[in-house]
Amino acid sequence: MRRLLLVVSMSIVAVLAAQDAAAFCGFYVARADTKLFNKASQVALVRDGDTTVMTMANDFQGELTEFAIVIPVPVVLRRDQIEVTDKAVLDHLDAFTAPRLVEYFDEDPCRPPRQEVRAMAAQAPAAAGRAKSLGVTIEAQYTVGEYDILILSAKESGGLETWLKENGYRIPAGAGSVLGSYIRQDMKFFVARVNLKEQAKTGFTYLRPIRVSYESPKFMLPIRLGTVNADGPQELFIFALSKRGRVETTNYMTVKIPTGAELPLFVKQEFASFYRAMFAEQVRKENMRAVFLEYAWDMGWCDPCAADPLTVEELKKLGVPWLEETPGQPVPMGRVRPPMPGAVNAFVTRLHVRYDARHFPEDLAFQETGNRENYQGRYVLRHEWTGDGSACPEVDRYRRELGARREKEAQNLAWLTGWDIADIRRKMGRQPERISRTERPQDLWHWLTGR
Repeated sequence: MRRLLLVVSMSIVAVLAAQDAAAFCGFYVARADTKLFNKASQVALVRDGDTTVMTMANDFQGELTEFAIVIPVPVVLRRDQIEVTDKAVLDHLDAFTAPRLVEYFDEDPCRPPRQEVRAMAAQAPAAAGRAKSLGVTIEAQYTVGEYDILILSAKESGGLETWLKENGYRIPAGAGSVLGSYIRQDMKFFVARVNLKEQAKTGFTYLRPIRVSYESPKFMLPIRLGTVNADGPQELFIFALSKRGRVETTNYMTVKIPTGAELPLFVKQEFASFYRAMFAEQVRKENMRAVFLEYAWDMGWCDPCAADPLTVEELKKLGVPWLEETPGQPVPMGRVRPPMPGAVNAFVTRLHVRYDARHFPEDLAFQETGNRENYQGRYVLRHEWTGDGSACPEVDRYRRELGARREKEAQNLAWLTGWDIADIRRKMGRQPERISRTERPQDLWHWLTGR
């Protein structure tokens, strides 16, 4: 239960980001971890100079007397270079880096423009009075670097939810009960928004925020031996940790898994099937000769969070030797949230490869790069607004565009997975002939092509 609450709490933080900040955000709802795949092995690689620490796990099933593992290594290992460690740490690393599904909820088309909302929020006395009427107390407010920070307390979740919505924060359906659970524990709420004026002063274009070890200039992972008696392609997940940045393969292509696509809402119930099909389709397109990047991020934070970042103790179990705790790392790509307390300078790369002897005749060779750009496999569900259609003229335009958006979601899903688009439309409850007559063909063409 405690672990679940931690995951939920991080999801709530992810959705309380200011709407006009350039962030992934969204409400995390599902992840594609290694359990979705058969014949899957996990390897964590820690690289520091010429030192490699390798932690290995696999999905062996059967009689333990039948299990054996043979791993080529570049040097003779001493006893003190071999340890048995906790699989839960690899599971946590898997959960933290897994591709994820997030939800967004369309705003009311009649809502005041964002700059008007910001102007209303800037009127401090009025804002404090409104907060008080809703049972919300602004306990403290600060500007720290490029962040405006509020510390809030509340008497009940409904008032807090209303206050957050009125002040430009998007709250998904069902968040109130989670907020309420923290209010009952007398917990406070940390809310951060980007101060654009202070951010401009920084000069940055982004916001700030069995185990074996050995010495060898070779940074590689032996896979060929495992294909000798394999009865088909195998899945391998590699979690690489370094101080510098992203880890990539040098003798095979490293290809980013598709990300950011908006998908039909029914994928929420079929995310596991979607991700397996999507990955298989990408493997097919690359002729099973690529290693896929699924995640690359600083360990100290996440957006949105599929699990909490690993603790210092967990990273030590993986053999991370530097572990220099830092109060704040530069946070690239315009993120809205500073690093979490106790963040460590560790960059994690998640690679996923489906391989066999014919398509992968060489062992995997790697290199550390200085690339610290954040990346994740992330797939989006957008829930439509369902309010009163007579509220303002913008509602008609919103509803005209909605049908074209749904069609684009269907086409995204078909392209990613190879699934039949007619079946997808059927699942969406939209046969091709049932596309609304209010959607003019030229409007659909403009939406799909961007022209």
